Amino acid sequence: MKSLLFAFLAGAAAATGFQPLGLWPLTLAAFAVLLWLIADAHRLRSALALGWWFALGYFILGLNWIATAFTYQAAMPAWLGWVAVVLLSLYLAVYPAIAAGIAWRYGRRHELSLVLWLAAAWIATEWLRATMFTGFAWNPAGVALLDAGGLAEVAKAVGTYGLSGVTVIAAGAIFLLARKRFGSASATALPVLAAALLLWPAKATDPAGIRTAIRLVQPNISQTDKWRPGFDEEVLRRLGRLSNAGANEPRLVLWPEVAVTEPLQDERRDPAYRAQADSRLERVQAMLGPRDLLLTGGLSVDTRDGVRASGATNSVFAIPGAAGPILARYDKAHLVPYGEYLPMRPLLSAIGLSRLAPGDLDTDAGPGPRTFDLPIVGKVGFQLCYEIIFSGEVVDRSNRPNFLFNPSNDAWFGAWGPPQHLAQARLRALEEGLPVLRATPTGITAVVDADGRLVARIPAHREGVLDARLPWPHPPTLFARFGNVLPLIFALLLGAAAIAVGRKRR
Repeated sequence: MKSLLFAFLAGAAAATGFQPLGLWPLTLAAFAVLLWLIADAHRLRSALALGWWFALGYFILGLNWIATAFTYQAAMPAWLGWVAVVLLSLYLAVYPAIAAGIAWRYGRRHELSLVLWLAAAWIATEWLRATMFTGFAWNPAGVALLDAGGLAEVAKAVGTYGLSGVTVIAAGAIFLLARKRFGSASATALPVLAAALLLWPAKATDPAGIRTAIRLVQPNISQTDKWRPGFDEEVLRRLGRLSNAGANEPRLVLWPEVAVTEPLQDERRDPAYRAQADSRLERVQAMLGPRDLLLTGGLSVDTRDGVRASGATNSVFAIPGAAGPILARYDKAHLVPYGEYLPMRPLLSAIGLSRLAPGDLDTDAGPGPRTFDLPIVGKVGFQLCYEIIFSGEVVDRSNRPNFLFNPSNDAWFGAWGPPQHLAQARLRALEEGLPVLRATPTGITAVVDADGRLVARIPAHREGVLDARLPWPHPPTLFARFGNVLPLIFALLLGAAAIAVGRKRR
């Protein structure tokens, strides 16, 4: 029982490596403790339990921001948020438990083999966690190494899940040193350091030959106010003031997710609905310079019969500053269960369980990553809010964009959610070799270059604008070319190495 408590505390310590704390050496030390506990386990059941309790501490602390989200749902008591965190963690902990069980089952007779097996299994189970039942990819272990002295560069070759495997290997070096296995520790540490040096940042290039002026707007609209009846007028007034149409050159202006809270497009046949949407579009365009291009989050209303609204889309609209129609619309594809749609709506609505997002309509899913060729900036890819956390799923690989725009609304994610979200967006930039621009209503609005570095940011809970130049993209990274097949191949190679080490030992 004592070892399970140690595992739980080690898992909580591992979560301190994520933002906003960023204590990544503690993450490595915590995984080293997990390896020690697994190595000393006497039965498969014990190893599974150790992995499960470690993950329970890891997820409960790391996902504490989910509890804050429930405070914005008047129909639910605030304490239910912590129940949700625990219940979600109980499920998510299954994946690390499986990894621990695999490592013990096949690597228990040799400590280096144990390290390699846990690294391989951790990669595979993180990928499964991001895939099964629509997936929940938040806080893969590799995110903790984002600022760990260049180790995150490995993500350019093997992606975030491969970087999580490197996290386990680096922790394994600590574990092996503590067990006085100095030769084995060297065998794990040197390849990781060599890979980081080989993948040092490449020179970025600008395919358009220019660096477009950009303005990101953070209006500091709280979640409490955002959907308050009549507050949409204040939202538009604030966005217009911050956008400042008096620029001397063409600009890319960026507004947050659902910055315009009333529909910008309405497919119902009633002319009144369409007139209202057209009027909103004209008001937005009046806030821009005539040569500006606005990318903003907004809503559209869908209909099946042309009369009644059947659903809505959470979208990004490309709007020209001069009078004219909307140039492009991207619809969010990876939706949040209970946040943007209610599974089994007839049953769950009957018992009073509503989703956290306001409204009576479910959000309709879009087709997935797409690239749009737009004035001023050329090829643009979009990832709306939550979508950016899914490694290998953010870019149309057949039509690579020059940058990604990630409008988000982190206003209801407490103190831990927004910096964790930004860290995962930075890893997408690193993996794909593409700049990422983030606009949020309350923070953290940021410009991220193609190496995952923060060029500029607006702190949370502050109104402001961020004027910058659009960073250049890199040529496609290895991961950008092949995606998540690479971390899975990496996992297979680690497994093969673990088998070879185990046979040599015997």
